[in-house]
Amino acid sequence: MNKILSKNTIRNITFWVIMFLYLLSSYWYREHDKVYIVTYIGFKVLLQFLLSIIIVYTLIPFLLNKRKTFLFIMFSLIAIYLMQSLYGIVRVYYFERNYPEVYSRMPPYILKERMVSVLVFIRNITWVLFPTVILIAIKYYRDQKDMITLREQKKTTELNLLKHQLNPHFLFNTLNNLYALALKKSDKTPEVIAKLSEILDYILYQCKESYVPLYKEIELLENYIALEKVRYGNRVEVIFEKEIKYDVKIAPLILLTFVENAFKHGISQELKKGLIKLNILASEKELSFKLKNTRPSSHIDTKKSSRKSIGMQNIEKQLDLLYADAYSLKIEETNKEYILELILKLDEKI
Repeated sequence: MNKILSKNTIRNITFWVIMFLYLLSSYWYREHDKVYIVTYIGFKVLLQFLLSIIIVYTLIPFLLNKRKTFLFIMFSLIAIYLMQSLYGIVRVYYFERNYPEVYSRMPPYILKERMVSVLVFIRNITWVLFPTVILIAIKYYRDQKDMITLREQKKTTELNLLKHQLNPHFLFNTLNNLYALALKKSDKTPEVIAKLSEILDYILYQCKESYVPLYKEIELLENYIALEKVRYGNRVEVIFEKEIKYDVKIAPLILLTFVENAFKHGISQELKKGLIKLNILASEKELSFKLKNTRPSSHIDTKKSSRKSIGMQNIEKQLDLLYADAYSLKIEETNKEYILELILKLDEKI
């Protein structure tokens, strides 16, 4: 806190020193009495400083930020009028009396007339309000920058939480598959362990970024499909079509969850041979992923099937966070088929 306060103090002092020097340089060569000009500019900067304190640190937080716009405008105008009036009073009763030679060359300054003149008030708004406008702009820029930083931190935290939920969800299903093969003492167990090892290596060490190369995700899908085909054997046919025109990047583990659900909900309960069709088309601006899998004829519980799995809920949250309005997810379910289509709009940052 002390460091922050010291930085803010230094910034404020620097700003007002620059403002003082700027005004002083504008008048320095016009007036021979340097003591007068330093005192005069110092007084004007003091009025500007007082007005900025009133508006930036009082009226904005207590009125404007609470949507009391009319009161904010009214009190701001009153504060500006008070600063102008104070300037006129000090000029007449201090500067004109102590520096008569300077003001002898100027038109007479009638205080009463100036304090009630709307035109004089409007003409003098600029010089008294100018530094305050700059400070408001700087404050707005910093607030927006802080807001963006907070949003990015919140987004990163949410994504990390979702990934921590997703990975165990996938691992538990895969370990159950391995456990089933081990119970049968299948000769395919070493092959499954090898595939699982590659999948774990990717999930734990290679996909920590928000976006990863598409070919890495495709390798993951191929490993997972190979692992599941070991388990289901002739009970499943998988058709995987790929047309990759550009080496694009996508959010990790999203496609895997869709494929995993196809096996879990479409093949595991199938008594006959099931079919899964996958198609990935990647262009420079867009990625299209289509999945179609057969559903078991015994699948009647529509209420249960309509409930979204944990993995699907997490994927939709990740899509909202990473792609916002730049994606389309369509799901169509019939008694015999489950059809999913995901379209991602790829921008330059990805």
